[in-house]
Amino acid sequence: MCRGFALVCALLLTSMTVAAQSAPELRLLSEHAVDGMRGGNLSGLARCGKDLWSVSDRDDEQIYLLDTRDPVWQAEPVHIDVPAVPDSGLPWGLRSRTWAASLARGGDLDFEGITCDNAGNRYIVSESHGAVLQVPPAGPASWLKISPILIREARASGMLLKFNALFEGLAISPEGDQLWLAAERESRGLLLIKRQQTLWDCDGGCVLLSEAGMEMQPAQFPGARAVPRDFADLSLFDGKLFTLERNVFEICRRDAQTAKVERCWSYAAEALQENRRYPQAFGLEEALIVDADGAWIGIDNNNGIRADGEVRPIIMRFAAPEGGWSARS
Repeated sequence: MCRGFALVCALLLTSMTVAAQSAPELRLLSEHAVDGMRGGNLSGLARCGKDLWSVSDRDDEQIYLLDTRDPVWQAEPVHIDVPAVPDSGLPWGLRSRTWAASLARGGDLDFEGITCDNAGNRYIVSESHGAVLQVPPAGPASWLKISPILIREARASGMLLKFNALFEGLAISPEGDQLWLAAERESRGLLLIKRQQTLWDCDGGCVLLSEAGMEMQPAQFPGARAVPRDFADLSLFDGKLFTLERNVFEICRRDAQTAKVERCWSYAAEALQENRRYPQAFGLEEALIVDADGAWIGIDNNNGIRADGEVRPIIMRFAAPEGGWSARS
């Protein structure tokens, strides 16, 4: 790709490496293996009041309440009756490939993120169908009625064009009236819809950000190379949107209305210690919660074995940066 432009590419890769190294490192407080998730594949985390919830992208009919009293956490399955999925406007080709993949691996809905509002409603994004399921504290689950403009605008901006690279995370406002969605990669992006009576629609436009391009993996990653920019999850805290940028092992704070990046922090130094490495050639972090005291990051190990022999999903707890998440420097 860089033939004939070696100097330009070298300068570009150098600048990306420097940028990745400049993000201050977060301090690891603890890590917890998670037992009880059928097939593993932890793909989302959310806090509802005092409870932690998780989802797996291989389970269509259950979510998990996490018992965090012991160092090894126990995932307790909670059954949900999922109604028929509405047509979101994704093309038949993408949906058919997902259906075919689900026959081999399980998980037709491909749950990739979970979040909660102040009323205790849980919202779960289905990557394969481009839809969002609402699970109330009591009563039946239902799919949000989302304007088809969302999918049209996202695809027109270069997002949601590739199989297994669709919606990867979501965040909800405390009042439950604004919803942010993260498109995973090639191109990655952030979208915002708002509740208007019974319909969730764009307010002037859905797309806050659409971004292609490559970034360098951190220097700690074995054989670090340039990889596609990506988003793996979202968390809304203190009015700011925090993005889990898995391929560069960073959490970034962004303006919730413009998606402009304000500051980033790295977790590479801890996550890529030799005993915590996985054989995959990319990051595996897929779940994020940011709160006043720190951040929870969940790892979907895809049944891969960590260097120390651990085969269960892992959730890591990092301390908040010095000065808090709102610090400017």
